[in-house]
Amino acid sequence: MIRNDLRNVAIIAHVDHGKTTLVDAMLKQSNTFRDNQSVEDRVMDSGDLERERGITILAKNTSVHYGGVKINVVDTPGHADFSGEVERVMMMVNGVLVLVDAAEGPMPQTRFVVQKALEMGHRLIIVVNKIDRPDARLAEVQDEILELLLELDASDDQLLSPVVWCSGRDGTATLDLNVPGKDLTPLFETILNHIKPMEADEEGPAQLLVSSIDYNEYVGRIGVGRIERGIINQGQGVVVTNYNNIHLKTAGKLVNLYQIEGLQRVACESAKAGDIVCFSGLEKINIGDTVCSPDCVEAHKFVKITEPTVEMTFSVNDSPFAGKDGKWVTTRHLRDRLFKELLRDVSLRVEETDSADSYRVCGRGEMHLSILIENMRREGYEFQVSTPRVMYKEIDGVRCEPMEKLMVDVPEDATGSVFQSMGNRKGELLHMTAVGSRTRLEFIVPARGLFGYKSKFLTSTKGEGVMNSVFFEYQPYKGEFSRRDTGSLVAFETGEAVTYGLYNAQGRGTLFIGAGTPVYEGMVIGESPKNEDLNVNVCKTKHLTNTRSSSSDEALRLITPKKMSLEECLEFLGDDELLEITPKNIRIRKRILNSELRAKARAREKKGNE
Repeated sequence: MIRNDLRNVAIIAHVDHGKTTLVDAMLKQSNTFRDNQSVEDRVMDSGDLERERGITILAKNTSVHYGGVKINVVDTPGHADFSGEVERVMMMVNGVLVLVDAAEGPMPQTRFVVQKALEMGHRLIIVVNKIDRPDARLAEVQDEILELLLELDASDDQLLSPVVWCSGRDGTATLDLNVPGKDLTPLFETILNHIKPMEADEEGPAQLLVSSIDYNEYVGRIGVGRIERGIINQGQGVVVTNYNNIHLKTAGKLVNLYQIEGLQRVACESAKAGDIVCFSGLEKINIGDTVCSPDCVEAHKFVKITEPTVEMTFSVNDSPFAGKDGKWVTTRHLRDRLFKELLRDVSLRVEETDSADSYRVCGRGEMHLSILIENMRREGYEFQVSTPRVMYKEIDGVRCEPMEKLMVDVPEDATGSVFQSMGNRKGELLHMTAVGSRTRLEFIVPARGLFGYKSKFLTSTKGEGVMNSVFFEYQPYKGEFSRRDTGSLVAFETGEAVTYGLYNAQGRGTLFIGAGTPVYEGMVIGESPKNEDLNVNVCKTKHLTNTRSSSSDEALRLITPKKMSLEECLEFLGDDELLEITPKNIRIRKRILNSELRAKARAREKKGNE
């Protein structure tokens, strides 16, 4: 049976190309909201971090109705670190909208997500967004998209994908640039005409593939997925199995069943093949599991998720200030929270280590892991993390490391500093093209070479540069290079930082703290321009005497300290440092707090290297 009343599509694109804004316009023009309803911008970005950072982190489902057809839409993240979200939802859809910025054109993440869509055999609709930008390059971008499809070996049908010209902010679309768009009708019509309706077997035994997991404190874990075959009923007895785990066969019952209407989950009695549904009642359900009828237990194949490339060590906080801020501070709490994250994030890995207080956490990149850290911090967890490290692989007896494809867009006068930085980090230039008054450079660079580079890149380009990267492949190890050419200013004793001590320390480098900040021995309180650590006493008070001088009463003026964000702290971390995370504070510290023991450890390491 062909489901002519249904289309399942995903919107995929590079970060900040306007996916969520376009979904906003689709929801408004399909009369999803009341006329007098107050609706926020980027309504699909419901998480606090998503709204604060202006990025999509989790893939989310919604639906619109047009011409008597229900269109299930999946809004996906555009950042490369969250590409696992894109990979898993590809199993829920029959076609994709490939969104491309009219000025920037196809970017590294565009290539990655389009490749995944082509591998699945999905039909494409090319949506060139932001055509109202003054620097839009419409003809060039269309040619670049065609070149990308040719490079990725798209089929003849995929090469002939229709192109829709859109302005998501204005809510307009057109198929002909000579005819200005009035609304999104051309986009809706193209979806109905080009995306094939699903061929559904409603008579066969029930089969549902779980592609996403949600959680509700009232009903527990909620599975989200598409019904591949048959009819699913509320209260139906089912068996859960998994394609990669043939021994998994768990019986249960679907207590609640929902379909997605707009932004709401609406309870329903039954749903049939092709529908995307949510259900509760199966407490141990996981992403990739198949919910089957007990009469025919048959697992559905699930997409292979790309392996993580970056790892960090999460451990219990053991600093002198441990336990003052956090609600959840013990090893058990940390372990439970990390393994709970695995149920929702398919691209994350958590492993036990030799230490009972530490866990190895592997992800797609620094941002992927920093979002996890920030979420845990806001939930009241207190812990400490190590510097990010890349994950090496042994391929045919050769030690290999992950390489990133880096694309930078900089003013012409900033290319020299970029070339110098990439040369120091073993980067190789692929392409160099002029785009207006700016220059676009593409490099292949070791993933470890990008650790800590973003802040330096923004400084060298005076804040005008744009950089994006995506995993390329594993290549033989490129050799050693220095990740950081600066040192740390380290607190010499425990106490409270005072103006007099900070005034004497600020001449040594850039401070991270102000007066009145509690510090402890071994805590990093600033950055030294020299490639070595300096111990400073910021708790030192002025020695009082009964002698007056002409300058004794002059006010001590402090330079405003540099406030470090979580990402900046992770970039700054050295190999011998840890980042202490609490709900109220983020502190950089040395692994060995005592200065004498630290000096002895450095001496032993130097002797061992000799």
